[in-house]
Amino acid sequence: MLGASAVRAGLAEATGCVLESPELRSDALPAIGDLVFGGHDISSIPLMKKAAALAEAGIVPARLAGAVQDALLEIEQDVLPLPDGGTQAEAADAIGADLDRFRRRHQLDHVVVINVSTTEPAPPPHPAHADLDALRDALAGPEPVLPPSALAAYAALRAGCPYIDFTPSTGARLPALDALAREQGLPYGGHDGKTGETLVKSVLAPMFALRNLKVRTWSGLNLLGGGDGANLAEPAANAAKSASKQRVLRETLGYVPQGETRIDFVEDLDDFKTAWDLISFEGFLGTRMRMEFTWHGCDSALAAPLVLDLARLTAAAHHAGRTGPLTELAFFFKDPLGEVPHALPEQWRMLRAAVDAYGSQGTGR
Repeated sequence: MLGASAVRAGLAEATGCVLESPELRSDALPAIGDLVFGGHDISSIPLMKKAAALAEAGIVPARLAGAVQDALLEIEQDVLPLPDGGTQAEAADAIGADLDRFRRRHQLDHVVVINVSTTEPAPPPHPAHADLDALRDALAGPEPVLPPSALAAYAALRAGCPYIDFTPSTGARLPALDALAREQGLPYGGHDGKTGETLVKSVLAPMFALRNLKVRTWSGLNLLGGGDGANLAEPAANAAKSASKQRVLRETLGYVPQGETRIDFVEDLDDFKTAWDLISFEGFLGTRMRMEFTWHGCDSALAAPLVLDLARLTAAAHHAGRTGPLTELAFFFKDPLGEVPHALPEQWRMLRAAVDAYGSQGTGR
């Protein structure tokens, strides 16, 4: 929100926004300045205090946090506590009502819901996950049926809003929610925004595959702080995130090398993260070789422009009549939906073709 406000005011460049690259600029996409923000937040800290904390941590320039204060105060009116209800059906109704009020208040053409909450554990299976009618009945009962990300997806889709999961959580991945999206004529996408170590993996792994070099081991250690790091200290959430990060190797190499990805919480790192990877590989006549790399980055500064891109792309896809999983968004995700390539250049070509296909008609806001 801070970044979009700064770009709109001409105070910052849209560096990191993929859609601002020359190859992808298109009149079919809403502009960053056309985006209107709102949402549900479990935190009661005002946006200006959050912006000040980002500036103090060195994540954004302090001058920007102050310069967009009026814009953040305006957005604050549309940042609400997450609704609750006696049943999950009632909670979904309350979320949907908030989305509808937001749409009508700002007279919006499209509302895209993006989940940027922390990673949740994989849910236990439930028979209602596979059938939409059974899910509707089960949500009216006293027991929780959907994890929070999937309940948000259910509420968004019922309210006529496309849904994107920027986390490795369940989101709209369940068969019953796919059926709901198709019933409503809506697109959805995810999962798990590709911002750091896995981004590098998606570039390096195809190199080994195309050169026919055998990767023997690939081990990674991720150190991160902040709220995401604290959440990933919980074993079930950590396991869901680690599985998402490793999937790119299996899909790109065609096999799973030895090694694993570890994620450790280091409170002192705040919103920054460091990843260290060790790759051992085998070449001609069995010659053993190895490669190491270190990635140090600010997770929110890497993720924020991608969230803006995803909002714009999904609005355009909705306007173009796309329904079901948006496989063309694979470029942005560690664990993309559908049968898609995991090599970054191929994903880029898919994205570019999709933007071209959206046409030259405007999408509103």
